[in-house]
Amino acid sequence: MPALLPSPVEVYESGDAALRVVATSGDAEQNWATVHRLAEWLDGCGAEGLHGAVPTYDSVLIEFDALTVSARQIRAFVALGLRQLALSTDDGATPREFDVPVVYGGTFGPDLEFLAEYEGISVDDVVRIHSSKEYVIRCLGAPAGSPMMDGPDFPIPVPRLKDPRLSVPAGAVAVAGRQAVIAPAVAPGGWQVIGQTPLTLLDLGSDPLVPYRPGDVLRFRPIPEEEFAQYEGQRMEARLTGARPLETTP
Repeated sequence: MPALLPSPVEVYESGDAALRVVATSGDAEQNWATVHRLAEWLDGCGAEGLHGAVPTYDSVLIEFDALTVSARQIRAFVALGLRQLALSTDDGATPREFDVPVVYGGTFGPDLEFLAEYEGISVDDVVRIHSSKEYVIRCLGAPAGSPMMDGPDFPIPVPRLKDPRLSVPAGAVAVAGRQAVIAPAVAPGGWQVIGQTPLTLLDLGSDPLVPYRPGDVLRFRPIPEEEFAQYEGQRMEARLTGARPLETTP
């Protein structure tokens, strides 16, 4: 995560047993770093009655046992955590890198041609733009720990489907608005699906269930349709910085 001083925050009650802390610096990177480092600190502080902290882009939801601890006490822990982070020289966990092979278009990416027409660019340009940058995982969303990322640099925001699909396959690579995502499991979805990775993201027999965490980096790599089966069933794994992309299996 970026080595930034904690952002100023605002704290709101969210029902009787949760607080929502919103970072308000005006700098998106600083806000993101603040809420994720705060969540990490809260998860490790050992406060009695604190159930957990769930960070997103610029806010963190803190859930607690209202019979054990009060909202005022949790506010005090938040203030303490922010002070500790301001004094800390620890930049947090080192990001891991993930190479994600993707088959774009056809049955794997049914919305690719529509998106190209909507953006006023070619299909090849959509693939090039989508696969030409590194994506920082900003938070984990639904369903099943979906890696939520800032989107590709398309000319205009991507519209959602007017009629969401009842079923989107695991591994679907999709975009909407200014965001990008991969579906770890079969689920309904209203995002534009432009491709699919054959890698397995979700493993119910592992802990954690997905191999990535916020702050990690993904890069999409186009592969031809005939290579899909060569990767199918392989679990998504981090690779060392500077290492070659995953090799295909014979």
